[in-house]
Amino acid sequence: MARRHVSLPRLRKSLLSLAASLAAAALAALAAYGGSCLFYPVTGLEVEGARMFPEREAWRALPDRVSLLSLDATTLKREVEANPWVKDAKVLKNWDSGIVTVEVEERRAVLKGTLDGREVFYAADGTELPGSGGARLAWVGLDGGRLEEVLGIVGALEDSGVGLEAVSGADASGVAATVEGRRVLLSSDVGEGQLRALKGLMQEHPEAPYFDLRSPERVVVGPTGASAGETEG
Repeated sequence: MARRHVSLPRLRKSLLSLAASLAAAALAALAAYGGSCLFYPVTGLEVEGARMFPEREAWRALPDRVSLLSLDATTLKREVEANPWVKDAKVLKNWDSGIVTVEVEERRAVLKGTLDGREVFYAADGTELPGSGGARLAWVGLDGGRLEEVLGIVGALEDSGVGLEAVSGADASGVAATVEGRRVLLSSDVGEGQLRALKGLMQEHPEAPYFDLRSPERVVVGPTGASAGETEG
C-alpha cells in the first residue's frame, strides 16, 4: 500500500486553520458570556422561608460575576440543601429584576436527647440538627438501639401527614409524641392502617387527650379527663 505524504506547507495551513477556528469559538463563547452578564446580570439574591438557614450561605454558593443565563439552578439548590436545616429548596430567576430567589423549607427539631455523652437533636426524617432551633423539647433517654427505634416510629408518624410537634418520651412501653397539641402513644410495630386512622380520629374526637396505637391494628381513643396511664380498650 502506498503511503500518503502531506507537504509541510499544507500541514502548516491546516494547523493555522484549526487554530483560527478554535480562537473564533473561544471569542464567540467569551462574547456570549459577556453579553449574558451585560443583559441578564444577577442583581441580587433573596432567601425566603428561612429561619435557621443563614442567608450568607446562599450568597457563598452563588458564583462571582454570574448571569441568569449561566447560573446553574440545580447546583445552587443542591448546595443550599447541604445545610442540615434545609429540607427542600427551590431556586427562581426573575428575568425582569435580575433577582434570584431561594425558597427554603426548613426542618424542625422534634427529638432531644443525650447520645454517647453529647446532646443531640433530630428532625422527624432522622436528620441530626446542630441545635433545637428554638423548639422547647423534653429530654429523651437514648442509646444506639433506642435512637434507631424512636426515629423509625417518628418517621412513620411524620409520613402519615399529622402535625408532629415533638417526642416527649421513650421507654420500654413505647414512644410518646405530641401531635397537634395532643399526646399519641406508639410502638415500633405501629401499622400504616393505624396511622391513617389516627388523623381522622383526631378530627372526630377533638376533646380526647390522647390516642394509643400500641396495640396491633387498634387505635384507643382516650376518654375526656383521662390520662394516658388510664387507657381503655
